[in-house]
Amino acid sequence: MKRFPFVALLFLLILACTESETVDVIEDEESQTSNNFTISGIISGAPNTTFYLEAQSQQGTINVAQATSDATGKFNMVGNVPGMGMYQLRMGQTPTNVILLTLVPGDELSIEASAETYASKPKATGTSWAGVMSEYMTRVAEFRAEQSNLMAQQADGSMNQEELTEKYVELKAKMDDFAIEKLKKDPGNPFNIVLSTYAVPSMDFQNWNPQSLDVLKNVANAFVKKYPSSPISNTLSGQIYQIERAYDEYLANNSGTRVAPEIALKNPEGMEIRLSSLRGNYVLIDFWASWCGPCRRENPNVVKLYNQYKDKGFTIYSVSLDNDASKWKEAIQKDGLIWPNHVSDLLQWKSPLPQLYGFNGIPHTVLVNPEGKIIGTGLRGPSLEQKLKEIFEN
Repeated sequence: MKRFPFVALLFLLILACTESETVDVIEDEESQTSNNFTISGIISGAPNTTFYLEAQSQQGTINVAQATSDATGKFNMVGNVPGMGMYQLRMGQTPTNVILLTLVPGDELSIEASAETYASKPKATGTSWAGVMSEYMTRVAEFRAEQSNLMAQQADGSMNQEELTEKYVELKAKMDDFAIEKLKKDPGNPFNIVLSTYAVPSMDFQNWNPQSLDVLKNVANAFVKKYPSSPISNTLSGQIYQIERAYDEYLANNSGTRVAPEIALKNPEGMEIRLSSLRGNYVLIDFWASWCGPCRRENPNVVKLYNQYKDKGFTIYSVSLDNDASKWKEAIQKDGLIWPNHVSDLLQWKSPLPQLYGFNGIPHTVLVNPEGKIIGTGLRGPSLEQKLKEIFEN
């Protein structure tokens, strides 16, 4: 399956340094005049432990600074950062035992925690973003614990997939609401580098709140004013511009004003079937392939919906991105895809259709009304069921 994220989310991967910049570990007294941040802390239960301040780059992890605690768990770290950026403070050798930091030159951060609660309940003070970071780390730890509990319930059979999805959406909504609240309250807070990830669409706009776009714009504007020379400000503004353009396209594709581009391909028997020949019906254009695992797993749901609504003016126009005719035909039979409208140019990703219909991953669906106009894209699973229910049962 060829699948890419809907939006290239760079917020958690924004470089703390550009490729032309270097980050030095400050260790000797002569170089301390260039120090522009300090991180001090006392972590009970963590004597003689090394703490590493790290940044991510295209070349991998960069060690910005490090310090070792004394017998009581107290440490003091100094170093230099080129500007506002995203960092992590790792305790010891465990890669996941980290606290997320958004350091700004001049920051004097203080952290208190225990070794057991280091990444889940740190108490940070001394910077404009310390308080929201502490609360965020606690909420994320709780979210992950609850998520693990849900997965365990599914594994032991006490919760099915539908229930799991519903509960997960509820958990995720709490994190999103927390982030949006903080973004609104203080748009220029450096920790919004992290919180902004909860306001962007994850894969598509199906369940995304468009009001988040205004929140993100306010954050971007605040960053540009507060940190005009920061690469992060420019990156954030560029990302939000991409989201806005994509959302406008999404609205156009779901408003019933855009006619679905014509498709005229041959079926397994070599006869041409044109999409326009199905006018008068609600048509689900289903882009799939025999080699696509998620497509095959979705097929039973598509078959169920076809049988449920085929006598009410609903049909399916399946477009395969296969390049092997025999495997394509075999999958049609094996998955019980009983509708007659199966077509393919057998060009896989060399087909012009992904570009024509604006997708780069399958399964991908486009719902067309009886006039041949697009009224939905990316519908599958519960979202497809709900859309068809609204059309045929209301």
